[in-house]
Amino acid sequence: MKRGKNGKKKKSGGFQSMGLNYGVLKGVLRKGYKVPTPIQRKTIPLILDGKDVVAMARTGSGKTAAFLLPMLERLKTHSAQVGCRALVLSPTRELAIQTLKFAKEIGRFTALRYALILGGESIEAQFSTIHENPDIIIATPGRFLHLVIEMDLKLSLIEYVVFDEADRLFEMGFSEQLHEIIHRLPEAKQTLLFSATLPKLLIDFAKAGLHDPTLVRLDVDTKLSDQLKTAFLHMRPDDKLASLLYLLHNVIRSDQQTVVFTATKHHVEYIKEIVSQSGISTTYIYSSLDPTARKINAAKFTNKTANVLIVTDVAARGIDIPMLDNVVNYHFPAKPKLFVHRVGRVARAGRSGTAYSFVTAEEVPYMLDLYLFLGRPLVTANRQTADTDGIYGLFPPGLLHTEVDFIRCLHEKATELVDLHRVASNAYKQYSRSTPSPSAESVRRHKEMMRNDFKLATHPFLVEMVDSVEQTRMELLEGVKQYKPTTTIFEVGCKTKMAAVDVMKLKRQHHDQVIAAVTQKKQRESGNDTADKRKPQLQLNTWDGIESTFSAVIAPGHRKTNQKTFQDKTHYIPYSSTDQYSEKGLSLGEKSFDRQAAGEVLDLTTDENTEKVKQKQKKWDRKRKRFVHDDNSQRQKRIKTESGAFIPASYKTNVYEQWRDRHKVDAQQLGDKERPLPATARRRSLKGRVWHTKGDSSQSISRGISSKTKQKWANQKGKKRSELRPVDQILKRRRQVERTRQRHQSSKKRSKPQTAKKNRKR
Repeated sequence: MKRGKNGKKKKSGGFQSMGLNYGVLKGVLRKGYKVPTPIQRKTIPLILDGKDVVAMARTGSGKTAAFLLPMLERLKTHSAQVGCRALVLSPTRELAIQTLKFAKEIGRFTALRYALILGGESIEAQFSTIHENPDIIIATPGRFLHLVIEMDLKLSLIEYVVFDEADRLFEMGFSEQLHEIIHRLPEAKQTLLFSATLPKLLIDFAKAGLHDPTLVRLDVDTKLSDQLKTAFLHMRPDDKLASLLYLLHNVIRSDQQTVVFTATKHHVEYIKEIVSQSGISTTYIYSSLDPTARKINAAKFTNKTANVLIVTDVAARGIDIPMLDNVVNYHFPAKPKLFVHRVGRVARAGRSGTAYSFVTAEEVPYMLDLYLFLGRPLVTANRQTADTDGIYGLFPPGLLHTEVDFIRCLHEKATELVDLHRVASNAYKQYSRSTPSPSAESVRRHKEMMRNDFKLATHPFLVEMVDSVEQTRMELLEGVKQYKPTTTIFEVGCKTKMAAVDVMKLKRQHHDQVIAAVTQKKQRESGNDTADKRKPQLQLNTWDGIESTFSAVIAPGHRKTNQKTFQDKTHYIPYSSTDQYSEKGLSLGEKSFDRQAAGEVLDLTTDENTEKVKQKQKKWDRKRKRFVHDDNSQRQKRIKTESGAFIPASYKTNVYEQWRDRHKVDAQQLGDKERPLPATARRRSLKGRVWHTKGDSSQSISRGISSKTKQKWANQKGKKRSELRPVDQILKRRRQVERTRQRHQSSKKRSKPQTAKKNRKR
């Protein structure tokens, strides 16, 4: 009632009309937000009403605030009762850190406590984090499940669960951890699924325990931002690195920030060395990099110490890089939705940006898959093309002479670069084997383009950089490529009476008939295609499966109808859905339900063959120096959880009990009143593992700290800390060193007479 009254008093269209409490609304306005985005305007009222929501919108549309604002509104303030009340699961550590930072900024006036649980961090510090009773836990699934099993945490007080980048959580192999976490959550909870892409059949997400969910889908028409400009550049594979250097030096301004996406971490290391030696400040991130190094490198790019960030697809999801200007797809992504996530790092929150994509002959079918997914026609560059957005054009190799010579000189001077290049080439071979194949439609279209002598002109934004001499040279080379001689090698310089000339004439007469037949067939097919294009396109209702899953669907232009359709079997022509390529790009790939169901085969002889295979599997034992039978069940111990599933035994060790005994910490019971931790156990958590917002930070952090230290902090409040030591500290340190040195000298003098007496006795 209070929220409804507050909403009626304010004008519609802003956050004031949503009826948020004063603390949440003040944090939003202090952050600078005034008008909600479309996804926020659609989802926040539904979430405030307590409904389960599956939200789908393009990247950069404000999904993080869409689930954080209702969460802060529901929790309101810190609870002294032991137990977490909200859980946010993220697929990557960078996305979790970003979510925590945003939650602290907009929830600074709510007195809530936040905890960040990430893999690769000290687990003992996370024990103390949980004991400080946070209200909201933002975590990655693997480490959070480890803490739940290790500490035997009860999650029955959780009332708000968010799966951020939900499809990525299932794709990254967190299915086992997610199902175990979901089983431990209470039934009376509100579940939210947020992502930039969702599959057509939401089977995997239905397992998350949604009750009567509502689907909010706002990316049906626009999958890319209107402020984003795209450029597709065709080139040879060997020219990619030189083209990247040319873009960074001549096209992209030096004050702009650029993210370069590559296929493997070996390419990241190799390209980083080349770009750094060309005089451009560069940093890098990939998944197997040390967590501390990843944090430092990300801070360098955020603080604009480095203007180029070279990454793998670890940074393609959900990461909000402020003031980013450009994205370069060094290797074209094999999946259309991965392209959407990559280029979604730019053109966010109303800002403009550019995405440059390098395309080789092998990657053209993947580019055609992207155009089918976006529902756009392929626009190629020609001399009359003036627009540069979404154009597929040629990167002139004549512009790269300087960069090619520079790279060659670097390879000649440093053998390490040659080794890095070799490792990256081998890694790309393995990467190409693991990527999915393009669709048959795209392969067919690519073959038609090659068969029809497809010509590609220079990309419009590079035309001004090509001088007239280079343009003439390119036209000459293109003419040489298109030249087809009318005679064969047997007829060159030969007289008409020679036998070779007569043989080729007879052969040409025979082939002329075949060529004429193929030409007529192509003309008939092209005529049929033209006739088919004139036919009206049939519309297919693709919402049937979605409406059977969700109680309500909110999408642009969607109206639910109950009209019965009549189908005449005699005159029925089967056809495919008009948006089949878009839905295929939105699917979960190999883990989708329809793909798994299609691959299931009933085999009555499976059991016997499986036992034979198990008996034949052996591994080399280094201690015994011989092959032994490899039994996975015996090699890896597993424990049974509350849900009845078996997980690795490494999730349950005695680390938590040892930590409690060492610091003398009592076990917390769910629902009890929170108690302060001992100073020894709280010392590590005060380094930043628990974040207290404005309201109770002075009460919680100041416990166990002396009054002298408090007075010192109060005096230093508002002052910038100096990096130079005061004079009294320097003198005090020198006196300590001098006393230590004198003490060591006196101890040596006392020990010398004793050793002399022992020698005389002997």
